[in-house]
Amino acid sequence: MDGLLTSGQDAGTARTRPEEDALHRLAVVLQDDLTETNRTILARMASDVELIPQLAAHLIAAGGKRLRPLLTLAAARLCGYRGDRHIHLAACVEFIHTATLLHDDVVDESGLRRGLASANAVFGNKASVLVGDFLFARAFELMVEDGSLDVLRILCNASATIAEGEVLQLTTQNDLSTDIPRYFKVIEGKTAALFAAACEVGGVVADRDSAVCGALAGYGAALGMAFQLVDDALDYAADQNELGKTVGDDFREGKLTYPVLVAYAAGDGPERAFWRRTIEDGEQTETDLATALDLIRRHDAIGQTIREADAFARKAKDALATLPDDPLRALMMEAADYAVSRHR
Repeated sequence: MDGLLTSGQDAGTARTRPEEDALHRLAVVLQDDLTETNRTILARMASDVELIPQLAAHLIAAGGKRLRPLLTLAAARLCGYRGDRHIHLAACVEFIHTATLLHDDVVDESGLRRGLASANAVFGNKASVLVGDFLFARAFELMVEDGSLDVLRILCNASATIAEGEVLQLTTQNDLSTDIPRYFKVIEGKTAALFAAACEVGGVVADRDSAVCGALAGYGAALGMAFQLVDDALDYAADQNELGKTVGDDFREGKLTYPVLVAYAAGDGPERAFWRRTIEDGEQTETDLATALDLIRRHDAIGQTIREADAFARKAKDALATLPDDPLRALMMEAADYAVSRHR
């Protein structure tokens, strides 16, 4: 998961994987801002209720790619902002994201997050939901303190849209009649909305016009779509040790993701019957995941998913290309390429 920012970890040396070089360079450039964001997160996680900081420490230990807060910091600096409002808003974005992860793991009954036991597996569902609520409250506290109605509108709308996306995913979870546009509606809500908001508020704090803020939002939205599509592909194609979660979790949970929709559409009668039994009816045997992986490979579903993700990454870069040339802009464009090339 992209968990809470790590305390005591140097932003410039946190990642060493070659495919993460784009994020590494972005973190180096924004190191001072990231350090302050860390401090803000840790300060706002403080509570006299012992379970809250305990669960927070568990989340921090899981690490993460920090992409969403990085985008807020980068967008603000790209727009020439020189104040510190973006620090609190980056922390706010991370709180919203982590709260949704806590809730999602309860809904999905997930046991792992980035190779570690998920919070709900360690502390229980009730604690995870309630601490997620605490993080949402802290996020809204930061929004109010910022004082901008535009910021409040953008992040409130994103929070509501995320919830809508998750509910829509729940209603389509076992329904193979779901088409690609409806699937895209799900991931626009549950993933892309926060990416878009994270970028847009960076332009807002810099007092940039609607065209610039819209370009930043467009970049973030397309980047989020690419990111989620690759997440869907990795669930069927990644090395489990690298992925940090159990490969095939989406299949076991009956989630309709892009690779499954591609394989189902291309399948013959027996293949479609397999998907209906395992996804719609939830009747799975120990060998079904292997069969699913074989069908995914047979119809190049991973390749099609990655190509779709690459198309969204190009849209993200096109949106950003409307802004003046700048080293930060180049790094943000590289982040779009990273979203497609990553292995976890």
